[in-house]
Amino acid sequence: MPSPKILSAYRPAAGTPDELIGADGAIRPVWKDFVKQLSAMSPDEVAQRIARGDQYLRDAGVFYRQYGAQDTAERDWPLSAMPVLISESEWQEIEAGLVERAELLEAVIADLYGGNRLVSGGHLPASLVAANPEWLRPLVGVEPRSGHFLHFVAFDIGRGPQGQWWVLGDRTQAPSGAGFALENRIATSRVYSDIYARSNVHRLAGFFRNFRDALQGLRDSERGRVGILTPGPLNDTYFEHAFIARYLGFTLLEGEDLVVRDGQLMVRTVAGLKPVSVLWRRLDANWADPLELAETSRIGTAGLVGAVRAGGVTMVNALGSGILETRALLAFMPRLAEVLTGRPLRMPNIATWWCGQPAERDYVKANVGRMTIGEALSTRMPFEDDDIHAVGGVYRGRDRGPIEAWLEAEGSHLVAQETMTCSTSPAFANGVLEPRPMSLRVFLARTQNGWQAMPGGFARVGGSSDSAMLSMQRGGFVADVWVVSERPVQAETMLHPRPAFVRSEHNVLPSRAADNLFWLGRYVERTENMVRLLRAYNVRLAEAYLTDSPLIALLEEHMEAFGIDPLQGIPKSVCEALNSAVGSAGRVRDRLSIDGWMALSDLAKTLRRLSEKVVPGDDAARAMNVILRKMAGFSGLVHENMYRFTGWRFLSIGRSLERATAMASILATFADDEAPEGAFDLAVEAGDSVMTHRRRYPVATHRATVIDLLALDPLNPRSILYQMTEMSEHIGYLPGNEPHEAMSDLRRVMMKAHTDLAVHTPDSLDTGALRAIGAEISDISVLLSATYLR
Repeated sequence: MPSPKILSAYRPAAGTPDELIGADGAIRPVWKDFVKQLSAMSPDEVAQRIARGDQYLRDAGVFYRQYGAQDTAERDWPLSAMPVLISESEWQEIEAGLVERAELLEAVIADLYGGNRLVSGGHLPASLVAANPEWLRPLVGVEPRSGHFLHFVAFDIGRGPQGQWWVLGDRTQAPSGAGFALENRIATSRVYSDIYARSNVHRLAGFFRNFRDALQGLRDSERGRVGILTPGPLNDTYFEHAFIARYLGFTLLEGEDLVVRDGQLMVRTVAGLKPVSVLWRRLDANWADPLELAETSRIGTAGLVGAVRAGGVTMVNALGSGILETRALLAFMPRLAEVLTGRPLRMPNIATWWCGQPAERDYVKANVGRMTIGEALSTRMPFEDDDIHAVGGVYRGRDRGPIEAWLEAEGSHLVAQETMTCSTSPAFANGVLEPRPMSLRVFLARTQNGWQAMPGGFARVGGSSDSAMLSMQRGGFVADVWVVSERPVQAETMLHPRPAFVRSEHNVLPSRAADNLFWLGRYVERTENMVRLLRAYNVRLAEAYLTDSPLIALLEEHMEAFGIDPLQGIPKSVCEALNSAVGSAGRVRDRLSIDGWMALSDLAKTLRRLSEKVVPGDDAARAMNVILRKMAGFSGLVHENMYRFTGWRFLSIGRSLERATAMASILATFADDEAPEGAFDLAVEAGDSVMTHRRRYPVATHRATVIDLLALDPLNPRSILYQMTEMSEHIGYLPGNEPHEAMSDLRRVMMKAHTDLAVHTPDSLDTGALRAIGAEISDISVLLSATYLR
C-alpha cells in the first residue's frame, strides 16, 4: 500500500513501537480504512473538522486547571484530533490482563488491612507498608461494607520494545480521566462524524451505565443516596467531577456538605440531614477526615473514618487504597501474583527494583544513566513527579551527581525502574501526521457481573517528540481511544430498555448548593442593576449640557454609595459582581445546563473584553446595551429551561430579593419629593419600564405614577410588590412550609413584609417607608440563610 500524502512526514524512531506503523513497516490493519478516508480530505477540510471539535469543547466549557508558580488558571482542553485506534482482539487481551491485575490488587489491599500475611511471610518489606503515608492505620482491620476495597481503578499502560503492553502504574486512590474520556469521545466524533458512524467503534455509555447500576446496588436501601465527593472547584479535574455527577445523575458533594451522626454519613440539605449510602470519592484519602487522618485538612469531613468503621457508608474506593499506587510495590507484583494466584502476571509491569539493600543501591548508582528513579516512601525526592509518571517512570539521569547523593542518603526508601522506550501514535503537526509519544489510561469498574473495562480510554500524547511532555501541565495533549470491531457494535445509551415507567425521586439539594444558587441569582441581578444605572448615567453624560446637572451629581452619589465608580467606563465593581456570579455557578456546575453555563461564561468574557477599552459617555452607554442583551440571554436560558426543582427556587428567590432591594433603594433616592428634575424619568428608565409607563399613564412622570408602577404594580416584573409576591410563592414551596404545618419564622416575616407593602398607596409609600421595606427584605435574606443555607 503506497504511503498516503498525509503520512509524508511520518517516521517512527528506530526501535520504538508505533500504533500506526507495525514492525513490518506497513500500516496496521485497524488503521487502514481511517487513514484512507483521512487522506482523501484536503488540508482545509481537516482544519475545519479539527476546529469543529475544538469549538464543541469550548461550548461545553471543558477545561483543566493549570498550576503555575504564582497562580492557577483554567486552560482550554488540549485535545489531539487524532484518536488512537486499537483492534477489538487486541483490546480483549488488554482487558483480560488488567482484570486479572485488578483482582490481584484487591487481594493485596485486603491483606494489608487484614491478616498482613504478605509482610509476615516475607513477601513484602515491613518498612514498605508501615512507613508508607498512604497506609492508614485507623483503617486496619476495617472490612468494607460492600465486601470489596476497590470498585473503580485505572492503569497507565504502554508498549514495550517488542510491542507488548506493560503496566506503567496502578491508579487506585481516586483515578481521574474517565469523564474527560467521554468528552474526548464526543469531540472526536464531531471531528470524524462520518467515519465514526461506520467504523464499528465500541461505545462508552454501557460501561458508565453498568457502573452507575453497581453503585446503586451498593445502597443500604432503595431510598439510599449515592454521592460523588470532590475536593472543590480549585481541583485540577473539578470539571470532570461535575460532568460525571451530571452524567450519572448523582449528587456532587464537598466535605463541608457532609456530617456524621451516630455512625451514619449524612448530607446537609435544605430539608435537613439526609443519609448517604455510597460515596464515590475523588479526594485523596489523607484529606478525607481531619479527625483521624490529616488534621490540617479543610476539605474533609470530621468523623468520616468512624462512619466507615461503623459500616455507615460504602466508600469507592476504600480509604487507604492509595497504598497500591506506591511505585515500590511494582517491584513485588510478579512475586505477589505467584503467591496469591499461583500464576505469573498476564500483563507484566515495567521492570522495577526495591532499593532497600546496599547491593541494590550500588547497582542503581552504577546505572543511573540508563535507569529511572521513582519515589516509594520518601516525600523529599528532588525530581518532578511528571518526569516519572509522564511515560511510566522515565528519568534519564540528567543530574547524575544529585541522584547519587540522594541514593546514598535515602537508599532504603527508593525504587528504581528500568527505562522503557515510549510507544508513539500519530498526531497532527502543521497539517500532517507525526509520531508522538503516547501512553494509555484504561479504566475498570466493578459491576454486578465482575470487573468491566471501558472499551477505550484516555490517551496522553506528547506535545513534542520529547517523552517528558506527555503531561498536560507541561504541554501534552489528550486523545480519544477507539476500540474497533470487525463487526457492527451495539448502540449503547445510559437508559435501560425496560418498558416499566419509573419516575425517580428528586435529588436532595445540599445546603451549599442552595447557597450558591441563591447567590448566583443575587449576583447576576446585582450586575444587571449596576449596568442599568451606568447606562442611564452615561447616556446623560454624553449630553454635554447635562454634565453639571444636579441629577448627574445625585446619580454619582447613589452609585458611589454602592461602590460603583461612575468615572470608569466599566467600573471594577461590575466585573467583581459578575465574577462572583461565575464563581457561584462554578460550584454548582452539575446543576446548570451547558447552555446556561456557556451563556454566563460568554457574558463574563464580553465584560472583560469591554472593560479594557470602554470610556465613559456614549461609548460606555453602547457597551451597557451589549451587556444587557447578553444578560437577558442568560436569564432566559436559566429561567425558561431550568427544571422547577428546589434549586431553581433558591436561585429565583435570590434574583427577586436583589431586584426588590435595588428598586427600593432607587425609589428612595430618585422618587423622593426633593429629587432634582429628571429623577422620576431616570427611575422609570432604570426600572426598564419606560414603555409601560407611557401606556398606563397618559401624563408626564411624577412621583405617584413612578411609585405606583415600580413599587405597587402587581403585574410589573420590575416592581417591588411583584418580586415580593414571587418570593412569597417560592418560599411556600421550600421544606418546612407545608400548608398543614405551623407557619415558620421565615414564612411569617415574609408575609408581614409582603402585607406591609401591599396595603400602601402611592401617597403613603414615602421615602421613609421605602427604606423600611428595604430593611425588611434584608431581614428575609438573613432569616433565609439561617434557616436553609448553613
